[in-house]
Amino acid sequence: MFIDKVKINITSGAGGNGMVAWRREKYVDKGGPAGGDGGKGGAVFLMADSNLSTLLDFKYQTKFIAEEGEKGGIKNLHGKNGKDIYIKVPCGTIIKDSKSGKIIGDLTYSGQTLLLASGGRGGRGNARFATPVRRAPQFCEPGEPGINRELELELKLIADVGLLGMPNAGKSTLISVISAAKPKIADYPFTTLVPNLGIIKKPDGDGLVIADIPGLIEGASQGIGLGFEFLRHVERTRLLVHLLDMTEEDPINNYKIINKELEKYGGRLNEIPQIIALNKIDAADIEKVEKIKKYFEEENKDVFAISAATGEGTKELVYHLIQKIEEIPPPEFNIEVEKDEEARDHDDSEYKIHAYNHYFVVEGGRVERLVSVTDLKISEATFRLENILKGMGVFKALEDAGIQDGDSVKIGEFEFEYYSDEIKDDF
Repeated sequence: MFIDKVKINITSGAGGNGMVAWRREKYVDKGGPAGGDGGKGGAVFLMADSNLSTLLDFKYQTKFIAEEGEKGGIKNLHGKNGKDIYIKVPCGTIIKDSKSGKIIGDLTYSGQTLLLASGGRGGRGNARFATPVRRAPQFCEPGEPGINRELELELKLIADVGLLGMPNAGKSTLISVISAAKPKIADYPFTTLVPNLGIIKKPDGDGLVIADIPGLIEGASQGIGLGFEFLRHVERTRLLVHLLDMTEEDPINNYKIINKELEKYGGRLNEIPQIIALNKIDAADIEKVEKIKKYFEEENKDVFAISAATGEGTKELVYHLIQKIEEIPPPEFNIEVEKDEEARDHDDSEYKIHAYNHYFVVEGGRVERLVSVTDLKISEATFRLENILKGMGVFKALEDAGIQDGDSVKIGEFEFEYYSDEIKDDF
């Protein structure tokens, strides 16, 4: 199965929380703070792999979650970092952010990587907050959250040579003869419903990648037939082989129809050099073949009369393809990739306040993470939490929401009664 468009959901690992701990060694009086930092969360990357030619794997897995960092330990032990994950995709994959629609990456060569979401930074342990004035800090810091995002992957095959032609022109037979590809072959139109890739071996041991593009018909540029679902796979080829069925009534008209569709589609399609292959000469009238061959020669086209079924003329065609590819430099693509700030944006300071009857619930990533690492039985830690919440504007937002003295406030697992004079006195 060939899949060339998918959506995936990725989440990088959250950083581990810092630790509040103390030195507990024999003969060491008042050992001081010894809470370690949390580990960094795992990041999520895409990696291009030349061994892949389809996005089929994403039919079975669309969610990818990296490991979280471990929390800090006692004795200043640093938490273990979460493992990064690398998601493999074919060369020629374009990556879009589903939310913004921006193109954030274009992976064109094997081994190329793209950061999708960095891992959250680990929170600092209480040892990191010790100062000559504050020798025994009773608090630590939460780890940064991971980043969750939805992305669209679109594959544009990267092949040296693309085979073009009307349905049933013999493209699949040809690619099976000149390469090791084994596509489905039958005597009816649209046998090939997905692109097939094959490798043509060169004398020096290297190879050319050749793509059998599903048959195009009139109106393909508007999506008729298999339409533009596959036209985009022609865009990145260096050379086109245009197959014409010599048993058809008017091969030249078929040639014009397909080139007209390429022109309508736009981009660089109608600029790619074409070699004309007059196929099925074993079953065609020889005078007709010679007449059409002469027509293309007068148009200054490279033209070959072949029979993919019998192999006649295919060696000469392959030799010419190898020569032409050596002459044509790889195309340069000006795909505008925008700066991806989302990949490193761990900001979750936004919060919402839900007001009920004398009961207020504050929901938000950072406020809840702060509460989760605060020991509310310790006044110093509670005071620091209140100070941060005030700096974030939480108490002002509660006042704007209509809170009154004595009303209850809940943030995560932390619940308290609100009194404006206590808040003002504290600060």
